[in-house]
Amino acid sequence: MPLLFASIGDEVSVASITGTQAVKQHLADMGFSEGSKITVIQKIATGLIVKVKDVRLAIDKSMAAKILIK
Repeated sequence: MPLLFASIGDEVSVASITGTQAVKQHLADMGFSEGSKITVIQKIATGLIVKVKDVRLAIDKSMAAKILIK
């Protein structure tokens, strides 16, 4: 399931990341890697605010759709 469909307050793990190698590298640089724990803090009009490795990040809907969770 894509991260985009997670609910506020959910703590999930990254199962995989889809997209081009550049997208995968960009997300990895932000802390999104297989097995990473993510907490959904807030849903906003353009995407999500999440907590990854004790850092809050805003990601847009297109990026959130590329992060598959379990």
